[in-house]
Amino acid sequence: MPFIRTAVKKGCSAARKKDIVHGIHQALIDSIHMPEDELFNLLTEYEPDDFFYSRTFNGIARSDDLVVVEITMRRGRSDAMKKDLYAKIAENLQKCAAVSPADIFIFTHENDYSDWSVGNGAFAMNIVQQRG
Repeated sequence: MPFIRTAVKKGCSAARKKDIVHGIHQALIDSIHMPEDELFNLLTEYEPDDFFYSRTFNGIARSDDLVVVEITMRRGRSDAMKKDLYAKIAENLQKCAAVSPADIFIFTHENDYSDWSVGNGAFAMNIVQQRG
C-alpha cells in the first residue's frame, strides 16, 4: 500500500487537485499493479515564498507551478516498474490536470511491512504473515 504526499502551489483549484490525485493513483494502478482501493494521498499546498527549488536543475526548465510527488511504499518494485510509474504519472498529470512534465518532481521511499500500521494499531507484518 503506497502512501503518497503531493504538494502543489497554493491556489490550486479543488478540481485540479482531484485530477492530480486521480492521475497519480491511476499511474500506481497501471504501473505497479496497486489495487484500486489503496488510495492514500495527502495533498498539501505550499506558499511560493516557502518552497525554494532550482528552475534549471539537470537541464529541465521548471515553472512556478512545481508539483512534488513523494511515494512511500514497500520494497520490491523493479527499476523498470518505477521508470514506468514515473512516466505514467507525468503523462496522466499532463493529460488530466494540465501539469507540464517538467514541473513534476517525483521521489520514492521504500521500506518493509514491519514499518507500517494501516489501521487499528495493527502491526502490518502480522497481517502479511497471517495471509501467508
